[in-house]
Amino acid sequence: MRQQSWHVLPWVDVAKVLNVHPGKGLNVKEVQKRLQEVGKNVLAAKKGVHPVFLFLGQFKDFMVLVLLAATVVSGLLGEIADAVTILTILIVNAILGFIQEFRAERSMESLRSLTAPEARVLREGLEQRIPAAELVPGDIVLLEAGDRIPADVRWIQAVNIQVEESALTGESHPVSKSIAPLSDELTPMADRRNMGYMGTSVVNGRGAGVVVATGMDTEMGVIAGMIQSVEEEETPLQKRLAELGKWLVLLSLLVCLVVVATGILRGEDFYKMFFTGVSLAVAAIPEGLPAIVTVALAVGVQRMVKRQAIIRKLPAVETLGCATVICSDKTGTLTQNEMTVRQIYSDGRKITVSGQGYDPKGDFYGADPEKEKDPLHEGLKIAALCNNAILTKKGAKVAGLFRSKANEAPWGIEGDPTEGAILVAAAKAGIWREVLERKEERIGELPFDSDRKRMSVVYKTKHGPRAYVKGAPDKIVQLCKQELTSAGVVELSSARRQSIMRANDEMARHALRVLAVAEKSLTENEMHDEGIEQGLTFVGLLGMIDPPRPSAVRAIKLCRQAGVKPVMITGDHRLTAEAVGHELGILKGRDGVISGEELERMSDQDLSQRVMDISVYARVTPKDKLRIVRALKNEGQVVAMTGDGVNDAPAVKEADIGVSMGVTGTDVTKEASSMVLGDDNFATIVAAVEEGRGIYDNIRKFIRYLLSCNLGEVLTMFLATLVGLPLPLLPIQILWVNLVTDGLPAMALGVDGAEPEIMNRPPRIPGESIFARGLARKIGIRGTLIGLGTLFVFVAGLFMGANMLGARTMAFSTLVFSQLFHVFDCRSEERGIFEVGLFSNPYLVGAVLVSSMMQLSVIYLPPLQAIFKTTALHSWQWILILCVAGGPSILIGLARLLKNSWQGKPSIAKG
Repeated sequence: MRQQSWHVLPWVDVAKVLNVHPGKGLNVKEVQKRLQEVGKNVLAAKKGVHPVFLFLGQFKDFMVLVLLAATVVSGLLGEIADAVTILTILIVNAILGFIQEFRAERSMESLRSLTAPEARVLREGLEQRIPAAELVPGDIVLLEAGDRIPADVRWIQAVNIQVEESALTGESHPVSKSIAPLSDELTPMADRRNMGYMGTSVVNGRGAGVVVATGMDTEMGVIAGMIQSVEEEETPLQKRLAELGKWLVLLSLLVCLVVVATGILRGEDFYKMFFTGVSLAVAAIPEGLPAIVTVALAVGVQRMVKRQAIIRKLPAVETLGCATVICSDKTGTLTQNEMTVRQIYSDGRKITVSGQGYDPKGDFYGADPEKEKDPLHEGLKIAALCNNAILTKKGAKVAGLFRSKANEAPWGIEGDPTEGAILVAAAKAGIWREVLERKEERIGELPFDSDRKRMSVVYKTKHGPRAYVKGAPDKIVQLCKQELTSAGVVELSSARRQSIMRANDEMARHALRVLAVAEKSLTENEMHDEGIEQGLTFVGLLGMIDPPRPSAVRAIKLCRQAGVKPVMITGDHRLTAEAVGHELGILKGRDGVISGEELERMSDQDLSQRVMDISVYARVTPKDKLRIVRALKNEGQVVAMTGDGVNDAPAVKEADIGVSMGVTGTDVTKEASSMVLGDDNFATIVAAVEEGRGIYDNIRKFIRYLLSCNLGEVLTMFLATLVGLPLPLLPIQILWVNLVTDGLPAMALGVDGAEPEIMNRPPRIPGESIFARGLARKIGIRGTLIGLGTLFVFVAGLFMGANMLGARTMAFSTLVFSQLFHVFDCRSEERGIFEVGLFSNPYLVGAVLVSSMMQLSVIYLPPLQAIFKTTALHSWQWILILCVAGGPSILIGLARLLKNSWQGKPSIAKG
């Protein structure tokens, strides 16, 4: 029953087409029939993954599949303990991954509030409330201020009705609605004044509409369907880890082949050498890596929740860590989303309005509310009466004269934000509409119209009817013949008109949205539309702005410091956008500003060439965002894009990181995003960038740690095989080290705090290898030292009279404690153990203590001695072990301390 041109039909014809009586609505039988034909009025959600398959999906990783094969091989070779150990680690990893993905989806449930839960309809001549999901085409829906429109409707009654449609059109100001048909079938959606759309909100007036589309047939449903069809692509982290997994598998297979071939050539038993090769392969692959990556990302998610961000996809935090551009909406994200009157121009003077009231230095401070015809008082009185917003407090509407105090609950606004700002400005001067209306009664209204650009009300006063008007200064001043001054009403001269418009232009240059207020005493002959707004008396100008968030100003400064380009995208006029851009610190030096009109004239190629020079986009529509994202990505940038409306969803989906608004965002946009901001705050995005960099650093830390340790294990056995020594380690000992001893410290590295200067360095290149910036060299050097040290202690033990059991226990302990010392080196790539502080990560200290106790238990507890083939060691053996294991960490730490002190780098030790 969907039709694209409902807006061109008279509403009577729409009712006929849908076979509904406007005064009675549908009957129950017809509703049931239509419900079966078109289905429920809900947006089809992307089918979720069953928890069982979500769990099984954790085993699809390439490294995990290889380890499953190793488990099978170990089992077939009779090494049941090895097989059980590997399988246990894999299951723990799968559980961790499953829990985090499941939690991420469940956390979104509380944010899914796109469609209205209930609707007020007319059925069988009776008004009733029904679940919005049960609406069908032809239903007559009754709506008033505060209601969310539950389906696409054609208005059949509109009494001063205004609708907030930014979710669909990007237009931040409410749109006045009417019932008149339109002439052009191709009228853009934003200009269809006789239509209402699902998910938009009525902010003023009341009306009724006939439902013309429900569910996926609505405008929101169409966009939702487009979003759900877009394929996901891998994040940089997933690509790097896939690359690492393949590299490690190839390395392990190569080691296996070399060792097996060498042993066979030396005459060793084939079975023995094959089992040794499998043990080496297991040692080469860090079984705990997938689990630790998940833990590190999960910790990042929990940190971000505390900072008002919900991560829908675990790798999103990491991807933000390499973001080079953050494109953000202005309203509510960079600003406070609270229109505030900053300046008032009256009687040729400007008054600054502060947070508490009027500037004491102003000539009109402390205006007496009882003093009639004071220009400031009269201007604020007009603003308060020519107004349909309502101030609320503690959930109740204002019923009298209240004074706001700092220790009281905050005020709220019902209705248009601009009108609310004016009402607040009047209240700060002690002028309340509720009090004024005890003396004056509203008897007429001409609603705001986009063509007239003004609103007028008529009040019955003791001196007769009086019109109060507010609107665009250029329109109001043209209609004025006089001006109210402190000396009384005077003629509005040409010079004064020019002065008023200069004041208006100056306010606009400072990013203020300006409204003019005027009034007129009416005669009986003037009580008609044309007469009410002619020959007005000009009273003043009110300049408003949505103030920048202080946190956003700090965050933008941090962005620039971190090498991330902040970009502001707004529907505001160019002058306003430019002024706000300067105030926020987004516009610096040669940063450019471009309007939507200029953007429309630019080709995609021209935009790509200029996109890195543009920091502010003014007067653009949500659809322009997609072009901006693509242009930035064409230039190799990693883009984060914010959005709240449904039309923002394609751009949010296209961005490397799509960021949706948790407070003002629509469900469709949230589904398209990787991260949801619980507070709609730009500073939260920058916090995510910092968190992402820290997470990636932590991943590099434990990759460095695990691979250095595993390389040391491989070299120990490989070199011993090459030179003809007995195996220094048994397979069960290798697995103990690989899966337990170095697993706990590696996980503790995953929760390490970020280094203080992390936001002083440029973003990471998205395509860089995980081993970039010298990581491979560090792994190679330290792995070699661990391997050679372990082999040295094994040979020294044999040379100094220890039997094979004792020598192997010495080598086993050297390998373990070399790793436990090395984990403190891995906390920083630039600083040593004496600079980072041994106790600044208590989790790591605890993990090392637990691992140490576990190692001592397998050496000194008789039951475990039998399983792990160990024996108690003497004091001289421990001295040798600790010197060899801890020596490199101490020497490297001292060298770095001297080098950094010489270069003036501060220590980051906290404990």
